[in-house]
Amino acid sequence: MRIFVIDDHPLMREAVVMLIRRLHTKASVIELDRLAAIGAAVEQHGIPDIICLDLKLPDTHGVSGVREVRQQFPEVPIVVLSAAPAQDYQDLSLEAGADVYIEKSVGATEIAKVLKTFLDDSADPEASTEPEKLSKRQKQLLVMLDKGMSNRDIAAELQISEHTVKVHLWRLFRRLNVKSRSQASHLARTQGLL
Repeated sequence: MRIFVIDDHPLMREAVVMLIRRLHTKASVIELDRLAAIGAAVEQHGIPDIICLDLKLPDTHGVSGVREVRQQFPEVPIVVLSAAPAQDYQDLSLEAGADVYIEKSVGATEIAKVLKTFLDDSADPEASTEPEKLSKRQKQLLVMLDKGMSNRDIAAELQISEHTVKVHLWRLFRRLNVKSRSQASHLARTQGLL
């Protein structure tokens, strides 16, 4: 598994790399300090399986980096790790193509939880199998989505963070091969998953 960590702050980049190596010892982690370095990294190491991306880079502005990376790698999960408060950039990042937005200030434990879900998913050869093979948690999420519950409501009910809810939903959507909550609910009803 290849993971690109793109952050121009050396200390933060090293911390994320150490965290990933602790979570997935066999991962090949490639450190980059700007978007312009992606081309050479792909030539040298191949296409990444996951990209951890900081929003503030020398060659990006706002969420332009997310858009650029999403265009280049439409299927690769993008985890935005940013110092900017979620209320400022989370929605913009997700609209631009990020799979999840994590504030750096949430700390290593929370960041590790979210990253672990992506690492586990990428390591799972059955990542997009038949809907019958849903986990208990994924079936639970489908019921909650069908009730129209928000991420905040789901987080409260399951006693997990909203970040973790977003990652679980991302995995569920990939598993079902859908793009939205309503598509997931519709598929669940038509396939008898509820």
